[in-house]
Amino acid sequence: MIYKLSFAIALCFSLCFDLSIGESYVLDDKIGLGRTFDGIGGLSGGGATSRLLVNYAEPYRSQILDYLFKPNFGASLQILKVEIGGDAQTTDGTEPSHMHYENDENFFRGYEWWLMREAKKRNPNITLIGLPWAFPGWVGHGKNWPYDFPDITASYVVSWILGAEQYHDLNIDYVGVLRDTLDKVGLTGVGIIAADGNWDVSNAMGVDPYLNDAVEVVGAHYPGTTTVIEALKTQKKLWSSEDYSTFNDEVGGGCWARILNQNYINGLMTATISWNLVASYYEDLPFGRDGLMTAEEPWTGNYVVESPIWITAHTTQFSQPGWTYLQTVGHLVHGGSYVALTDSKGNLTVVIETMTHDHSVCIRPPLLPFNVTAQNVTFQLKGSFASIKELQVWQSKFDFKTKKPFFFKKLSPLKIYDGSFTLSLDVDAVYTLTTISTGQKGTYPDPPASGPFPKVYFDDFNVANPSFSEAPYFADQTGVFEYYINLTDPGPHVFTLRQVVTQMPVTWATDADQTISVIGDYKWQNLTVMCDVFMETVKTGGVFIAVRVDKGGQSVRSAKGVFFWVFADGSYKVTNDLVGKTVLAEGLSGTRAYGWHTLTLTVEGEYATGLLNGYPLWKDAVVLGPKNGWAAIGTHSFELAQFDNFAVEVK
Repeated sequence: MIYKLSFAIALCFSLCFDLSIGESYVLDDKIGLGRTFDGIGGLSGGGATSRLLVNYAEPYRSQILDYLFKPNFGASLQILKVEIGGDAQTTDGTEPSHMHYENDENFFRGYEWWLMREAKKRNPNITLIGLPWAFPGWVGHGKNWPYDFPDITASYVVSWILGAEQYHDLNIDYVGVLRDTLDKVGLTGVGIIAADGNWDVSNAMGVDPYLNDAVEVVGAHYPGTTTVIEALKTQKKLWSSEDYSTFNDEVGGGCWARILNQNYINGLMTATISWNLVASYYEDLPFGRDGLMTAEEPWTGNYVVESPIWITAHTTQFSQPGWTYLQTVGHLVHGGSYVALTDSKGNLTVVIETMTHDHSVCIRPPLLPFNVTAQNVTFQLKGSFASIKELQVWQSKFDFKTKKPFFFKKLSPLKIYDGSFTLSLDVDAVYTLTTISTGQKGTYPDPPASGPFPKVYFDDFNVANPSFSEAPYFADQTGVFEYYINLTDPGPHVFTLRQVVTQMPVTWATDADQTISVIGDYKWQNLTVMCDVFMETVKTGGVFIAVRVDKGGQSVRSAKGVFFWVFADGSYKVTNDLVGKTVLAEGLSGTRAYGWHTLTLTVEGEYATGLLNGYPLWKDAVVLGPKNGWAAIGTHSFELAQFDNFAVEVK
């Protein structure tokens, strides 16, 4: 007992009462308060970053959601921003629109509705934001620009907001759209974020009173923790409305820790939103594992609670939107930073980070050199905080030297003497000191072990009432492939997967001219893919199955692999690329639109063979590369086509 007491005293003195007092800092509310804290959040979309999450079986899917949204459990996120799907490639894939066509509305496509409901179920106070990254082609009237017809664009976004409320009981808090359009339909409570890109809109707001009055939040992407004088002059809320975008290893966690504090200290930004929420897409797509946690194996149930989850908890579990930053926040003399927040009811939360340069680099923008060293700091509590006698203490330590990090560890409470306390701060650490006692490091039993995509896989798409419009594991890269029920088909193909986008969408990314959806394991080399296909475009229609597809996301246009095409004009082609320029074999196939055909593609080593309806159509085509990649299905252009009985066997 004496030994345990002595150890506890030694630990407390090491952390709390190192008498070699260093720099002193004041935490005071009597001089006034700073800006109101609006929360920390995650972004699902931009694009298709939560694609694989919906395919997790229970209980693992709910566990992942708890780590993200459940208060006092994990990240306890306070904001969820989602993509308003636009049928277009927007980074890692395509998310379906609620209006594929001008006379079409369906508010049950995709998974963002479901995700918002699940987030709201766990945290009824969560802030919901919608933003379009792209638009269906009809919105642009043939142009790759959505703002030549602003009324159409605004009405399109408003219909999404109204659908969220009418069909899912979800009230959207913020969106980027015209103020008068919202007001006309009674959406006066929906705030506007502008321009959700950079700070330039603040220049226009300074000379346009109408615009200035319409905008509630000035949002910037990847601001590097700084703002501009024009944005400050607007006197609006300033948000980092998209940030982070960094691999979620410990350096990524360090990036997140640094910017969560310094976005306010350097730029007076009161909300920070991570792109992305959860890395739930194939890791070999662009920006693999750039989420707050990783959930990319629904076939095993494996997921990983990464360090950014617990770095988020240092703030979100101990301060809520509506709290206020103190004016007495800033940088530590020997590197690092501290923020302090209060609810103006006697509660105080202080978050300190001491991340070094090389252990906190974000993917963008470039980070200028700086130094951080271990240091002793003394905090003086003044104003209404002078009477505080004890603070709860939580610590995370990255520990790059010993490779033995720990995250969100509750330490012994810190006693306050004469209104001050002293800490010995290590480098690459995060500390929370707070009057709030409800913090918790939530846990679940370890999920199943990690494992590759199954080597034998089959899907006949026979789901009468699917929970989601997408088939499991298919990651649409260009175009949209949805469950389809053909009530006019009395045969075996009533339930199919159908490509439904018939016009090039309006998008900032480079969509391919061909639609494509990938599936499986990027490491696959030798395998057979079989699928029934049905073309719906006479003469010019075409479909393909493919293996060893080596690119997706924004790079999908330049994807290589082995592509087996058949066309409605009765021909076939085998190409080494998605664009169809490098031809390995070609000839007559007899295929036509409005009839089912079975394609089989086998690749082994440097040779590929294709069957049509079970009979050899071509064989021993020499494969020029690549060595490995996903399986895929797709169409010759933006056209209607159906797929059924998809099967893979890997050798």
